[in-house]
Amino acid sequence: MTDGAFDPAAVERGVRRWLERAVIGLNLCPFAKAVHAKGQVRIVVSDASTPQALLAQLGEEMALLRDTPASDIDTTLLVHPLVLGEFLAFNDFLDEADALLEAMELDGVLQVASFHPDYQFADSGPDDVENLTNRAPWPILHLLREDSVARAVEAFPDPDAIVQRNIERVRALGFDGWRRLLADDDPGPASGP
Repeated sequence: MTDGAFDPAAVERGVRRWLERAVIGLNLCPFAKAVHAKGQVRIVVSDASTPQALLAQLGEEMALLRDTPASDIDTTLLVHPLVLGEFLAFNDFLDEADALLEAMELDGVLQVASFHPDYQFADSGPDDVENLTNRAPWPILHLLREDSVARAVEAFPDPDAIVQRNIERVRALGFDGWRRLLADDDPGPASGP
């Protein structure tokens, strides 16, 4: 995005790069690779410019995920580059997302996870490297099916070790390594056949 221009295709490419290189490539989420390989990850780039519009779209995506077989869509990434760019506002919005989940009677059916370019855990400073585990190029609301999460956790030998392992991985990578990992090294459309 430049000069306020909104390029949904560029945003989606950036999110796919983050998903493939960081989330799957660093194995930050050991459950992501299978659903990605099966084409069951829905990426939606929102053009919402207000929290209210985003909440409405979030409700639509929750309903779609509820009404669609997991074999078609197992999880949804709702990317919203035009709204909630400030982390504290984003964090506050998560209460509204959870309230919507309950109002739609989807509590226990779906859950909302969150990623943000400035993500900061409650017990960390803004420059602590462990925040990278929940950072993404744009704010993202991640809709997950509770059943899928439960099956994945059950199949994983030590799910509690995931968080510590992720912190160790991003510490080893560091901020410079993280930036290089997510750098857009795509030269653009090929000029040849």
